[in-house]
Amino acid sequence: MHRLIPFALLPAALAAHTAFAQTAPAPDAAASAPTLAPVPVRAKAETDKDTVRATTTRIGKGQQELRDIPQSVTVVTERLLDDRNLDTLKDTLRSTAGITFQAAEGQEEDIRLRGFALQSTGDIFLDGMRDPGFYDRDSFNWDRLEVLKGSASMLFGRGSTGGAVNQVNKQPFGFDQNEMAITLGSGNYLRGTLDLNKRTGDDAAFRVNAVLNTGDNQGNKIDKWGIAPTYRFGIGTADEISVGLYHLEYKNGIHYGFPWLDSKMWSGWKPDSYYGAESDYMAGGTTYATATHTHRFTNRDELRTVLRVGRYNRDQRASAIRFCQPGNNGSPNANCPQVTERITFDNIGADTVLNRGANAKIQDMEAVYLQSDYSGRFGWFGLQHEVLAGMDLAIEDFTRYSAVAPAGFPGKGTTTIGSPGATGSVDESLRNVYRSQQFDANGLGLYAQDLVQVAPAWKVLAGLRWDRFKGDYTTYATNTNNGATIGDVTAERGRSDSLLSKRLGVLYQPSEKMSFHFSYGTSFNTSGDTYSFDVLGENTPPEKSRNLELGGSLDWAQGRFTTRFALFHATKYNERNRDEESVNPTNYILSGQRHAAGLDLDFAGRITPEWELFAAYTWIPDAEVDKAASVSGTTLVGGETVGARPAMTAVHSGTVWTTYRLTPKWRVGGGLNARGGVKPLLTDFYAEKYVTADLMAEYDAGPAIFKLNLTNVTDKLYADQLYRGHFIPGKGRTLQLTVTSRF
Repeated sequence: MHRLIPFALLPAALAAHTAFAQTAPAPDAAASAPTLAPVPVRAKAETDKDTVRATTTRIGKGQQELRDIPQSVTVVTERLLDDRNLDTLKDTLRSTAGITFQAAEGQEEDIRLRGFALQSTGDIFLDGMRDPGFYDRDSFNWDRLEVLKGSASMLFGRGSTGGAVNQVNKQPFGFDQNEMAITLGSGNYLRGTLDLNKRTGDDAAFRVNAVLNTGDNQGNKIDKWGIAPTYRFGIGTADEISVGLYHLEYKNGIHYGFPWLDSKMWSGWKPDSYYGAESDYMAGGTTYATATHTHRFTNRDELRTVLRVGRYNRDQRASAIRFCQPGNNGSPNANCPQVTERITFDNIGADTVLNRGANAKIQDMEAVYLQSDYSGRFGWFGLQHEVLAGMDLAIEDFTRYSAVAPAGFPGKGTTTIGSPGATGSVDESLRNVYRSQQFDANGLGLYAQDLVQVAPAWKVLAGLRWDRFKGDYTTYATNTNNGATIGDVTAERGRSDSLLSKRLGVLYQPSEKMSFHFSYGTSFNTSGDTYSFDVLGENTPPEKSRNLELGGSLDWAQGRFTTRFALFHATKYNERNRDEESVNPTNYILSGQRHAAGLDLDFAGRITPEWELFAAYTWIPDAEVDKAASVSGTTLVGGETVGARPAMTAVHSGTVWTTYRLTPKWRVGGGLNARGGVKPLLTDFYAEKYVTADLMAEYDAGPAIFKLNLTNVTDKLYADQLYRGHFIPGKGRTLQLTVTSRF
């Protein structure tokens, strides 16, 4: 019954009498409206729904022109999200460049950007605030997705040198606008979205977005729903307030991937095949409330304060799919005694037996975030200054649980390559769930940045941030081994770190259509970034990194099209190593170093009024582990060796998407996604390069818009997410029909 909740508002939506319009109301309607103080947002919806080109962003703290940010930023607008049917964070990031995914053990967004890890706990943001949860992020409430590349600690605090990913939620605006979309597709896929915006007063509006998504996918089911109502008043006035609630809930299947075979990917796998048990699932979601107050001073300065309180949860019961190989010396394997011959590329086939291992991960988190940012313009000492300053506070309470199988609990059984689909089942409710780890963290950050106009075409940027992060970590017994009682404290660890982050930049802007920059920034990540401390990590200071970048942006085609480019050199220069000189080390030593250097290119906009293009490309020809352990000089904590190319770092990666309006009613499009070959972490396995193609056709029938998407046209098998024992393939060929009604 709960799945119907997001669409309970449909009758009210269908009764709306105002016409849908992406731009302002018609002049005669506007003329009859009451005369008010200037309200900037009333002229248009605050969105890039009708273009793939963005010109502003909030990822740099405060609303800024992209040309004033001396760093690479890729923006996936709502137009691109809709054109390519990008439903999740991973889907969207695949349609950018410089991104790879580690499969990990829990399906969280374990992202590599320019070869450096982005933690799902620390480098993913929502409206500029940390979005820490281990949940499957959906795009139904996004206005856009922003990817900032390079060191970002001056803006966001602790995080990697790779950059940051920022989701931008939709906000109410000052006129009526409504949209409903239904998508039907392969694998019994059904997705419905609703976007209703209602002006409720001269400077107030209410907006609700909702999603309902189901699918079978050969047993890897989709079953989720979400709703996000927001009320905003004082729009464009001196004091503006927005209050919103977001709820996302799902109980999906979980594709734990295919096993490697002799360090390679067997080409006989079918991309969408699924071998998990019927009882497998990935349940979870989030509920958070956000309150925002924006005070605008008479001189256009702005103070924006945001409070967010949220809860995040995940309960994962997965099957780790592995080949049934015989034991040592050909002895039987207890999990699959029928297998007596080792599986190789010569004998693998439809009858090859696969074993289902058990992998459970259960986590809860409660978090409170408070952030206040001031932006202002000043004429000091005869120069124009654009100042950003602020603070952010984080209180996080993270709990991890263990799902312990009772004595006699059965296995999930075996299957064969030729028998895809969910089979076999265990009663997951019989597992005993015990608290195993607790992490309580507090973070405080203070920052200030000044962009100074030192000459008509020159600006200089300088920023400094101070952070303090404190974490307390406790582990608990989950069995009675060695006389322990379940729930006993087995370890208590903690540490506190304070660190400065810097950002410097020079911008040369000879005209409104040209901007060039050079920048230097630093970042750091603490031992507790993943909400745990190991024995050595509790005594180890943060790792540090820096990023150098030389780039710019050019506007073409009468300002409709933008090219962005950047040469970068990123270095993590005190990476954690084990102290090999100590028999019983007490901490890691920060002597490791790695770097990545290359080129980023972005293209977005309309080449002609009918022809639109979005493209992104990252080239990393130079990436290497430079330093490692203190004695042998060969091995890092992560197992990578000096002189090796870092894992998950592709030389080439990119995407292109283009559309052309044939007639006022017909629009066609197509695109490519590509990535060079990469190695997973800690292995010699190798994932081959790939290129996939997508197609789209759209017909505007007036009352409704019909759009047909064909994704991965050739049904290409490729390793999308990589891990030591397995890889998760990218989506196979998918056909989807979307019908959109605007009213």
